[in-house]
Amino acid sequence: MTVTTPPASRAAEILARPIALNGLTVPNRIVMAPMTRQFSPGGVPGEDVVSYYSRRAAAGVGLIVTEGTYVGHDSAGGSSRVPRFHGEEQLAGWAKVAEGVHAAGGTIVPQLWHIGMVRKQGQAPVADAPAVGPSGIRLDGTEGEGKAMTSQDLDDVIRAFAEAAAAAERIGFDGVELHGAHGYLLDQFLWAGTNRRTDAYGGDPVARTKFAAEIVAAVRDSVSPEFPVIFRYSQWKSDNYDARLAETPEELEAILTPLAAAGVDVFHASTRRYWLPEFDGSDLNLAGWTKKLTGRPTITVGSVGLDGDFIKAFAGEGSEIRGIDDLLDSLERDEYDMVAVGRALLQDPEWAAKVLAGRTDELTSYDASALKTLS
Repeated sequence: MTVTTPPASRAAEILARPIALNGLTVPNRIVMAPMTRQFSPGGVPGEDVVSYYSRRAAAGVGLIVTEGTYVGHDSAGGSSRVPRFHGEEQLAGWAKVAEGVHAAGGTIVPQLWHIGMVRKQGQAPVADAPAVGPSGIRLDGTEGEGKAMTSQDLDDVIRAFAEAAAAAERIGFDGVELHGAHGYLLDQFLWAGTNRRTDAYGGDPVARTKFAAEIVAAVRDSVSPEFPVIFRYSQWKSDNYDARLAETPEELEAILTPLAAAGVDVFHASTRRYWLPEFDGSDLNLAGWTKKLTGRPTITVGSVGLDGDFIKAFAGEGSEIRGIDDLLDSLERDEYDMVAVGRALLQDPEWAAKVLAGRTDELTSYDASALKTLS
């Protein structure tokens, strides 16, 4: 569906409004979505990463959510080129990123990440670390080379997230985002397909939320009260796009309520196409339902500015430009509060500035070759 490009004045009026996220004031409603780039050898973000994020902040992005960064647990990751959020050299690199973004006028939070059972045997950064998850079950339902987490494992991961959050505040970040989406560790606990536990961490939706809620609470306790905690979640999983945490609003509320009570300030509801309604009988998307059910500010995301979802990008396919007047309509109705932009910002660092100024004739289609460079 092609949507008419909105007048510049309307885009600016709606998107340029500041918003308070706990103690942080973000200058506008545009968020850079987290996108794994793998340009950090040894897990250390370099000057190219500083420039990559700072350039987008300088061009009008209000809040940057970094690519996923591994927390300090041996089984957290699966690549030596994905940045880590622990270790002296790694944190020094991230401090420079935060400084650069602030100098450019933006705000920034790291996305804290543990991949869980997505990890494969022998992968870096800790080759002999096992994959861990709630039940040792992979996303496809098979029991792979991994293990169900023990009580000690749970405590270790909770501590790793809390320590990373404390480090984020210490080195100058503006908040943190916890990656609870797309079939990674926290999501593996939330989803019945991978959580077969019979203890307090498995069973009904509230029990399956217990581990994530404990991480949120530990993170909340490790940072100052005004430091924003964002929680990203999704229905879909990597390689399983039909998976669902919740079939009804009531089921979704059972999952979100404990997370909000534990200290989530903002929910980032990840979808593949932001314009699709989440449940029958309502036009609200996932972010809209999340705000309605929790009262918390929400971020919507999913193919903003483009006509094809990001799955095509992994197959080397591009996407054409799609207007955002329907997005502005929803923002104007306060269905959700912010919009995260992914590939459109990857393709064009000036996307926010162009949209806010009405220079939409200068926007370009997405070319998957943009994934090959950090610019």
